[in-house]
Amino acid sequence: MKANIPSLRNLSNRPDDSTWPVVKLGDAITKSEDWLELDPVSTYKQLSVRLWGRGVVLRGEVLGSEIGNNRRVRVRAGQFILSRIDARNGALGIVPEDLDGAVVSNDFPAFDTNLERLLPEFLGWLSRTKAFVDSCRSASEGTTNRVRLKEDRFYGIEIPLPPLSEQQRIVEKIERLAAKIDEAQKLRTSNMEGASALFAVERARVMAQAFQAGSTVLSEAATLERGKFSHRPRNDPRFFGGNHPWIQIGEIEAADKYITRWSQTLNDEGLAISRKFPKGTLLISIAATIGSVGILDFDCCVPDSIVAITPNRDADIEFIYHYLGYLRTHLEDVAPHSAQKNINLRILTDLPLPRIAINQQRRIGEYLDGLQSKVEWLKKLQAQTSAELDVLLPSILDKAFRGEL
Repeated sequence: MKANIPSLRNLSNRPDDSTWPVVKLGDAITKSEDWLELDPVSTYKQLSVRLWGRGVVLRGEVLGSEIGNNRRVRVRAGQFILSRIDARNGALGIVPEDLDGAVVSNDFPAFDTNLERLLPEFLGWLSRTKAFVDSCRSASEGTTNRVRLKEDRFYGIEIPLPPLSEQQRIVEKIERLAAKIDEAQKLRTSNMEGASALFAVERARVMAQAFQAGSTVLSEAATLERGKFSHRPRNDPRFFGGNHPWIQIGEIEAADKYITRWSQTLNDEGLAISRKFPKGTLLISIAATIGSVGILDFDCCVPDSIVAITPNRDADIEFIYHYLGYLRTHLEDVAPHSAQKNINLRILTDLPLPRIAINQQRRIGEYLDGLQSKVEWLKKLQAQTSAELDVLLPSILDKAFRGEL
């Protein structure tokens, strides 16, 4: 039975009912066979092709003696390159100027385009369309873990091929629009970072002013208790699957302020080797990701990598929350320099805390809460904008290769 040949014919329909010629990819590209004998004492660039059209990047620079095989293919700037294994996941692209001369294994075939018919940049943008990636997926065969692109089927993919002048016009239009999208993304990121930085500066100013009234230590204002889960390995399934919520540092890190979600639960046997804290307890991580803070919105068990903080009647939990957020950089500094940084209860209990009346603490907490809410609102707005920008380029590419740009 004749195999179905993947095609991008549907991208060639123009609004004026005329069509671009459709050709097989193999008629416009040629596989590079620029094999290089490696010198053991010379240094070579190796590249990687990122998934979903995110470009060809430097993987690293190594001595020839560190490369398993003494022969590699040398690629040139402007060549089209793909990963045999991940072409079906959009690992395709054009070799940039700074990676000219890099070496790759046979798992990364590189192709020269026939410059009289096909511009490399045109193919580069075309390869980022969903239709092209879908065609590469159809051209890939194998078991679940060893799917590889079949070159004969890849060469059989049909693509729209307008005249070179039209290809150049399309490329220039896409690049102008892509540059504007990239500029907008950078501005969005800058705005988010700027808002977070301004909040951190203001929080530091407020805390510095509070310290002018004097200081105490954290253990004088609150009870500190370390979580518990002594069993190793920590993921032993016989302790899980019950009715007791159980969180780790990731849930604290993911929370804006209040910890509202959990992904695991302990059974009664797990509860017996852990420790449960009530809703409203302030938590801080003391291992791995140090200084993540959050307030429990439910009764919850926590492991020994987390410390629970319960303020006394003269201390406000919101104030201590912001104070610990302010001190997070300092906590990283005082952690032991080991493979996995961590701090202990002694370090936490001796941390200096402003000595101010509880009504002043509450005013500061309310003020910083208001600022933080505005920052979080801005982040959500920017995230929505980012999502809209993310879908804009695929839409532009779809229109471009339909002849609608």
